[in-house]
Amino acid sequence: MKSEARTFPPHPIRGVQAVYARQSSCPADFALVTVDFEPWEEGVTFQVAAGLDIPERERSAFSQSDIATFQTALAMGIREELAELGVGTTVAVSVILRSMRLHIVDSHPKAFQAVGHVAVRNALALAYGPSPGPRRRHA
Repeated sequence: MKSEARTFPPHPIRGVQAVYARQSSCPADFALVTVDFEPWEEGVTFQVAAGLDIPERERSAFSQSDIATFQTALAMGIREELAELGVGTTVAVSVILRSMRLHIVDSHPKAFQAVGHVAVRNALALAYGPSPGPRRRHA
């Protein structure tokens, strides 16, 4: 059976929440984001919403440079996961970061890279239904 060509996202997918939390040992991991996936030109663009929601207590615990590093890692994870879609899917998306939650000890760039993968998987499930294959772990 030949698979049909498709474009991701097929329509706006807003308010996609993704969490990556591993608290079983030290060091632990924590990243929580809410993103929108909007149809756009072919490729991937990543934007931070002008009114990015980060609770003040969390925002004040990190430097602007740290927060920007987390955002860059998130964008990298999103791009990596979208690159895995392979032949048959055209990626034409603008991803807009709407909110971030941070943990003073457990948030770090690798956690935000991993949550980028989770965000794409969540958006794909919303667009096309759950994937039948096994879930991959990103540490």
